[in-house]
Amino acid sequence: MKSIENKTTTLSKEADYLRALYQGWGERMTANPNMTIEDLRSLFDEWEKPTLEPEDVTYKTDTVGGVDVLWAFPIGCDKSKVLIYTHGGGFAVGSSSSHRKLAGHMAKALGVSTVVLDYRRAPENPFPAQLEDAASVYQALLASGIKAKDIGTIGDSAGGNLAVASVLKFRELGLELPGFVIAFSPWLDMELTGSTLETNADTDVFINAPLLQGMINMFIGEDGSKVRNPLANPLHADFKDFPPLYINAGGAEVLLDDARRLQARATKAGVQATLSVVDGMQHVFPFLAGRAPEADEEIRRIADWYKAL
Repeated sequence: MKSIENKTTTLSKEADYLRALYQGWGERMTANPNMTIEDLRSLFDEWEKPTLEPEDVTYKTDTVGGVDVLWAFPIGCDKSKVLIYTHGGGFAVGSSSSHRKLAGHMAKALGVSTVVLDYRRAPENPFPAQLEDAASVYQALLASGIKAKDIGTIGDSAGGNLAVASVLKFRELGLELPGFVIAFSPWLDMELTGSTLETNADTDVFINAPLLQGMINMFIGEDGSKVRNPLANPLHADFKDFPPLYINAGGAEVLLDDARRLQARATKAGVQATLSVVDGMQHVFPFLAGRAPEADEEIRRIADWYKAL
């Protein structure tokens, strides 16, 4: 079990960009409580704003396993190695557009290609449509000749949930498991029992329990019958023989406890699980890639971890 606690006395001024974006979203949603899902999706596509364009990365739209995707190809990358990126956004918003630049930074840092999934979103397509799409992409990559050990799953927030749960789905399907998993600020707990939902309520400028509950209602419905399903809530999963796992989170966010519990549960099952917490940072702070030193340093840590696997 390895935890990296990155204590900082002051955050960079560039780190404030993400906080200000989230605060603006919250104000706009409060002012318009009846936002349609289309309006919310337009809002969350602004998630790409904090991320600066990675240099020497090209992009290609494609369809893999029947799923619309966006590839990120850093110049000189090893295309025989692939990150499957599942974007965040409460399973209902976010897209390959909002996450394109972050995926590019990750691909470049690891020297591999990344495929960002435009998986089917809730509420039109509730659980488990997202996992079915991830499995279709994974199976298509395997069928193309890419080795399981050379594939990793990666995601942020709800997409971090999917990065973990998709591997559980692969195991359920009897597939060889990928080589590793990376989860940024994963939102895992559909029961909303994490202690930091309360203790970090004053420091997280955007995420809160009512917002999460609304996303849960769209994702798995309101009857509560699926809140403990391991494929929806991986905190109830059996992590035996799970691939090496890297988790990060911001010290200011309400979902910090989800990351801590994931590491603890995986470690108890014998998984090589690393948790990196950067003090004072907001939800999915790697979105500040190329802009803020805190994000760039975290991405370098992930690259070092990957190269040591």
